[in-house]
This record gives sequence, C-alpha cells and structure tokens, in this order.
Amino acid sequence: MIQLLNIEKIYRTQTIETTALNNINIKINKGEFVAIMGPSGCGKSTLLNIMGLLDSPTSGSLSLDNQSVTSFSRKKLAAFRNLKLGFIFQSYHLINDLSVIDNVELPLLYRSGISSTERRKKAFEALEKVGLSARIKHYPNQLSGGQRQRVAIARAIIGKPEILLADEPTGNLDSTMGEEVMNLMLHLNKIDETTIVMVTHDEHMAKKTQRIIHFFDGQQIS
Repeated sequence: MIQLLNIEKIYRTQTIETTALNNINIKINKGEFVAIMGPSGCGKSTLLNIMGLLDSPTSGSLSLDNQSVTSFSRKKLAAFRNLKLGFIFQSYHLINDLSVIDNVELPLLYRSGISSTERRKKAFEALEKVGLSARIKHYPNQLSGGQRQRVAIARAIIGKPEILLADEPTGNLDSTMGEEVMNLMLHLNKIDETTIVMVTHDEHMAKKTQRIIHFFDGQQIS
C-alpha cells in the first residue's frame, strides 16, 4: 500500500544544509497498522508529510496503492490525496466557527458529484462511527479534547480513505481519552481494513499496533 525507496529529504538555506531523512526504505502492506517512533526532530513528521503528499522528497520514489506518485502534478496530487488519504493531527485542526457536522463535511466539498444532502448523510454516518452523532450541532469549543479528536477522526474517514495518517493523535489527551481514541483507530483498522501509519512518542500506544519503526537522526534504525 505504501512503499518508499531511497527517500532523502534535505532542507537548504544559503548557509546551512540539513538532512531530515536519509536513505529511507519502508514498505507498509494494505491493512497494516504501523507506529513510527523516535525523539523529537528525528524526521518522523517529515516522513508522514511525504507519505501524505504534503511534502516532496529531495530524491527517491514514493508509491501509494501501487501508483508511483513522485512525478504527479500538483493537481493530480491534490485529487489523489483527497480520494485516498485521511489525516489526523495532534492539535485537531477543527474550525471553531463551524459546527461539528460542518467540520466533518469539509473533505467532501472538494469532491465533485456529491450533493449537499449526500455530504450531510455521510458526515452523520462518520460521526455515528466515532460515537458523536448526538453532538452534530455543537461547536469544537463545546467539546472535550477527546471528543474533538473523535470529530477529527470522523472528518478523516468521511471519504473512506484507504490510508489514514496520524501525527501524535493522542499527544494532547489524558490517558483515558487517549485510550478511547486509540481503540477507535484500532477498530477502524480491523473492521474497515484501513491502513494506518501513526507517529507517536507514546510507547504504550505504539505497542498496540502491528509494527513499530524506529527513527533516529533522520535514519530508520529498526
């Protein structure tokens, strides 16, 4: 489902060259739940951004769902991202001026051929999956951290993505809320066979996944 070959990412300024990723080779199979661990600044989020087509590698190749995406145009990348990928962030990235259900609908606004009625129906179904169908008219600031993260997950899965990328999804939550969110992702992985890649500092959460990939100083060490 995800294959990275000889991926390198270098950030350059006029005076400094920083290697964020060095010769990364990773294969993640369809339906796997993989955790990526390592200290801050080791390249985990850079790797996730490349997998999510939010950043491009300096060299190397990336394939998603058996398609080489390295040479895609910006327009094709955006369409592929919207169709195949879902994102969960540590800070939720919800829009406070929009209701819960309006936040969840957002990814479908960029898909042609879906009516407003159909968007509403799919948003409600996604919120049912995360146990928040009773909160559709609430606003993000009326919810707990765990509830906001569940709204973010509903928004991520509304388009039925084949790949879900999660960057520290339990990082801002207490242990109880973190367990709830983690169990929800495990359920999505098992029931919907969604391929999930999760960046985390939490070893307890990482051990719940099928495989852990460790990073250090931009290199994969295990």
